[in-house]
Formats: sequence, structure tokens, C-alpha cells
Amino acid sequence: MLDSRSNQIAIGLIQMAMVADHDKNLSKAVRMVGEAAKKGANIVCLPELFYSRYFPQHDSSEEKPLSIPNVVTRALSDVARENELILVGGSIYEKAGNKAYNTCVIFDEEGKLIGKYRKVHVPQDPSFFEQDFFSHGNRFGVFKTKHARIGSLICFDQWYPEAARIERLKGADIIFYPTAIGWVKGVEPVEGDWHEAWEKVQVGHAISNSVIVAAVNRVGTEENMTFWGGSFVCDQFGKILVRGNDKEGVLIAECDLSLGKNVEEGWRFLKNRKPSVYGQLTK
Repeated sequence: MLDSRSNQIAIGLIQMAMVADHDKNLSKAVRMVGEAAKKGANIVCLPELFYSRYFPQHDSSEEKPLSIPNVVTRALSDVARENELILVGGSIYEKAGNKAYNTCVIFDEEGKLIGKYRKVHVPQDPSFFEQDFFSHGNRFGVFKTKHARIGSLICFDQWYPEAARIERLKGADIIFYPTAIGWVKGVEPVEGDWHEAWEKVQVGHAISNSVIVAAVNRVGTEENMTFWGGSFVCDQFGKILVRGNDKEGVLIAECDLSLGKNVEEGWRFLKNRKPSVYGQLTK
């Protein structure tokens, strides 16, 4: 186990494919988190909506949201405690009152739920009909753990520099992006390579905020969607430390938390901001 006073940290990403059987997905997730722990991971992240197939590719579904706590959060709590690691639980379809959210749950090494993030930027496009299922979250959060201060955004949040900047300003050392993105059958990417743009925009967030970025995507084909995987971790100046292919697997990246301070002291991206002239951003 990593010394909590160390600047070194091991991040584990769980790149997995989902099937129609919820129990099988959950069992696989738990098993792969255990594999990441055996490989030395201190913080592990699962993909977006890992408990089910990606149901928002249609505008209606029989998938039901779950109130917290539930069978998923109990299993994630147990595996975090048993392996003494921080677990960023991808995301789940959460029921809260008369609303539902796409929600990331975060557990500490004792299995305690220490944070919850509800996806703020919710897409509504062909094969990504998420607004038919999820309400928008309305706040960003950063959570202190024994190893680092971590933030979690979810998938479509990846394209918004404001979200990453706010989490960095809140003190994040690492931003996790649980994801479900891929190619859509019959949709031609006329604007260019989606996969390449997806990685580049997140690497840009890492550099401009002097923060580690860890993105974990699904793999496999589900009806009209083929998820490209490509999960990766990049350091605070954009160096890719690990990158997955389009197959299932556990990825481990060794990271130096002190690099973020060195980058900020050298380049002063945050120090030289001019918030007084940014008013247009909120109009």
C-alpha cells in the first residue's frame, strides 16, 4: 500500500464490456477492481453506467433507476473496503425523489461513501438520448482522500473546459471521467476523428489546469454502438502514461502528484487568470 505522504500514486482503470445481465456486469466489475488492487492500484475507476448496457442509445427503455444505497453501491463499498482502495464507481442510474440522474459514487478505503457527482452536461443526440432519462446535476465537487483530492466528471462533461477548470479551482489533483462513447452505426463522422478529438480535448484540460486526467471508456458492441475503449491517464503536462486498446482490461498508471505544482509554478496558468473579464462565460 502506498505511503499516504508520498507523491507517487497508482491509478487503475477498468475497461470493460457490458451484457444484458446486471448481475454479470456487477460481478465482473468487482472482480476487475480486485485485479487492479493486486496490480498495486491506490485509486480505481469504473466506466459510465457499467451496471447495464448503454440504454440511452434509444429514447425509451425498461431500465429502472435505483435509489442510493442499492445493490450496486453496497458491492462497490465492499470491494473498496476489502482491497483498501479509493473507488470511483463509474456511474449509475440514480433515482432521487421524482428525478433521475447519471451519478458517480466515490468510496474511500474503508468502504464509506465520501462523494456523489451528478452529471451536469447531459447530451441529447441520435443514439445518446440521455435527456430522456437524466436530469442535469447542478454542482461540481472535489473529494479529499488519503492519497489525493479527486474530482469526477462524466462523459459529455469531457468537452467542457469550464467543468475541468472549476474542479481544479476546487483543489482537484486528479479528474476522473467515467465514459460511454463510441462509433454509431450509420452515422458518418464528417467533422473528423471523434476518438482523436475526445482524447485531445481531455489532454488539453490536463495541461491548462496542471491536473492529472484519467478517462475510462467502455468497449464492445451494443446494438448500433461500438465503444472504442481507448481509456487513458495523462499527467499534468499532457504526457500519456497509459492507453488502452478496444479490448477489456485493467490499466495501471504510476503518477507523480508533485508534477502539478511544478507545472503551475513554471507556467502559472491559474495564477495569471483574469476572472474580471470572463463575464461572457455566464451569459
